[in-house]
Amino acid sequence: MFKAAVSKPVAFKPAVLIPVYNHENAIELTLKETLQHNCPVLLVDDGSDPVCRDLLIVLTEKHSDMVQLLRLERNSGKGAAVRAGFRKLHSDGFSHAVQIDSDGQHDLADLPAFLETAQKNPGALVAGYPIYDESVPKSRYLARYLTHVWVWINTISFTVRDSMCGYRVYPLNAIVNMLQINPCGDRMSFDTEVIVRWVWNSGGVINLPTAVSYPLDGVSHFDLWRDNLHISLMHTRLFFGMLWRLPKLVWKKIDG
Repeated sequence: MFKAAVSKPVAFKPAVLIPVYNHENAIELTLKETLQHNCPVLLVDDGSDPVCRDLLIVLTEKHSDMVQLLRLERNSGKGAAVRAGFRKLHSDGFSHAVQIDSDGQHDLADLPAFLETAQKNPGALVAGYPIYDESVPKSRYLARYLTHVWVWINTISFTVRDSMCGYRVYPLNAIVNMLQINPCGDRMSFDTEVIVRWVWNSGGVINLPTAVSYPLDGVSHFDLWRDNLHISLMHTRLFFGMLWRLPKLVWKKIDG
């Protein structure tokens, strides 16, 4: 068992959750920057190849007082890895999981702000929304915007500023219980689906701006055909889920 974060009230025990799949060129720096904030870390190895797998073992042994490793035997997707991490942290007695990506795209200088916001609002999901510079391709920006529009339709609200950013703080007890009923997608559709279902279950969302850059190692595991198919099916499923929830969603909006 690794140690809980220092100087936090007993009721607020956060840990950082990092799903990893073949990001051996970025994870060491990502972990180093994370540990500067004195928060315990759970690495979830999503069936990585031997080079990355062995590096994760070395890093865990090197930082054994603050880092723990959970290995999935086969690659199951980001959503499956994050769910497994949630269950592990919850069983270990942590109250919140800070999800970040392993590829170095998230600004870890913002981690204290995410933790402070979660501590002040322990029941809310704290969701990062990316601040891009001019280098972001228009095609990527427009594709994200289309997903945001679907999320606004499916939640009948603008509660979620960005549904695709994986920089978040989840209240573990609530999210683990929700995922037992609605496990959400195993792969890249997870981040969007889980936050829509969170809103459907009357969960609060706090949006925080954060700078996002391209992956340090230039590696993306987004599969154009497979993941776009899963995302399209997810939007369809959520749309029909929204339709039968529509009276409740509209009433909640009217009721304030």
